[in-house]
Amino acid sequence: MTDPHESTPPPPPSPGDTGGISAEQRQWAMFAHLSALLGGLITGWAGGIGCFLGPLVIWLLKRETMPFVDDQAKEALNFNITLAGLFLILFLLGFLTLGIGFIIAIPVMLIVGVAALVFIVIAAIKSNEGVAYRYPIALRLIK
Repeated sequence: MTDPHESTPPPPPSPGDTGGISAEQRQWAMFAHLSALLGGLITGWAGGIGCFLGPLVIWLLKRETMPFVDDQAKEALNFNITLAGLFLILFLLGFLTLGIGFIIAIPVMLIVGVAALVFIVIAAIKSNEGVAYRYPIALRLIK
């Protein structure tokens, strides 16, 4: 005989369960990550320095009303500020060494750029699934 006071464990979450995060929040979080790519493309003539503008705008607009978007937009913003700083340092390395540093800086920029593209796409997919994504390398400047 079973004890009536014994509680049964809750059922495991279904694969489609997003933890109560609305589709609208998941979509805005995905846009926060992907907007970095758009900002980088639009400001490509300036070295892609606008990569953090999209996440910044989304964070400023949605931080008060959508907690998941607040978290993911801050994450995208921190990652892209880190990237912009790294690219600035690499550019200065090449410029201040009268071009010799570009022998190292350009290949590093290409590798970092491809890795950033991969991380941003993964982050967009995960956030659209309702999973809070953390970039492996990012300075947490915005908290």
